[in-house]
Amino acid sequence: MSKKQYNTEDQAPMTVGEPAVAYGNASAKTSPDDGWNPNVPFHGTQEEWWEHFHQIEQGHFTPLEEANREFEAWKKAYLASRLT
Repeated sequence: MSKKQYNTEDQAPMTVGEPAVAYGNASAKTSPDDGWNPNVPFHGTQEEWWEHFHQIEQGHFTPLEEANREFEAWKKAYLASRLT
């Protein structure tokens, strides 16, 4: 997504008690390589949201039937390992 800067001069400064500030400070340690942190709210334009959705759609996709088969195989192996 674009790194657009928004004018926030008319807003009161955020305090450390607000989630965006607290998670923003912690995101350097916990965020993935792309810089996205699910705990920090994202505010963007409609075009930025559509761009975000299209990036997700271009990523890895597993059909539901295949995912269910993989899960059942994992569950079977996991339960068998718990019994031994």
